[in-house]
Amino acid sequence: MEPAESRARGCPRGAVRRVLLLTALAMTAFTANSILCRLALKDTGIDAATFTTIRLASGAAALTLLVRARAQRDTAEGNWPSAVALFAYAAAFSFAYASLPAATGALLLFGAVQATMIAAGLASGEALSVGQGAGLVLALAGLVGLLLPGLAAPPLVGALLMIGAGIAWGLYSLRGRRVVDPSAATAGNFRRATCLALAASALTLPWAQHDARGAALAVASGVLASGLGYIVWYAALPGLRATEASVAQLSVPSSQRSAGSRSSTRPYRRDSSWRRSRRWAASPWWSSAASGPNRPPTAAAARLRRTSRRRRRSPSRMVPSNVRGDPARG
Repeated sequence: MEPAESRARGCPRGAVRRVLLLTALAMTAFTANSILCRLALKDTGIDAATFTTIRLASGAAALTLLVRARAQRDTAEGNWPSAVALFAYAAAFSFAYASLPAATGALLLFGAVQATMIAAGLASGEALSVGQGAGLVLALAGLVGLLLPGLAAPPLVGALLMIGAGIAWGLYSLRGRRVVDPSAATAGNFRRATCLALAASALTLPWAQHDARGAALAVASGVLASGLGYIVWYAALPGLRATEASVAQLSVPSSQRSAGSRSSTRPYRRDSSWRRSRRWAASPWWSSAASGPNRPPTAAAARLRRTSRRRRRSPSRMVPSNVRGDPARG
């Protein structure tokens, strides 16, 4: 029985809560995965092909150990079409991030995911209600408004790669709705995708660049954010319609931007303006530049001018007049 039919006949409230919890956990993993990929590909020297290979290989190893620890036989789980979609998403995502800003990449990626999954849902007979359609439009408008300050005209190759990554991820998510054992299926897909990633790395070997920090981020992305996150996502997908699964993923760009803004915010230095004022007041041209654009805060400048004047006074001038010696009396 399909999940939509089971909900129509009355789904237990506990099952609905389970699906909502799994979906929230999966979106958190997707957000972490985007941040880890961006940190590795933007802030380290690792190349996209090597990052993708380490990410998929580490995820495959961790998931295989997890499945074997549960004493399961997963040789028949997973399939090549899903593995090709997984590899296409991971590789295109990594190569596209090398040339796209984060906001533009997120908008292209999840726009393609929405188009793919909603089109598949409508083709399979799912219908958007008026409330769902209005919610989708509002969510897309909010996403564009949130990412608008960071949007820029994207390079053509990077934009096509990110759109391709979104389509591949949409197809991978759609195929996960028919999975019985999420852990075994994800492990099998990761192992097959690793073979494709190794072939891609062999083709790009002359341009390979290794970086210890980038490799560590790739392992964290593969084991935690990708491997375990995809298991949770595959466990939630049978309880979601295609349109619901696509709309749920609109929360990832906003969460990613919020987390990125907090991590990139530098602590405010209270003495920065004081130091600028000190250098400005110590210069000999401060009186002529007082009306210029580099004028420091008025209170700080006045206080520094008084301090500098007192320090420039000679010692004899600082002695009271009734204590000074009079040469004429000597």
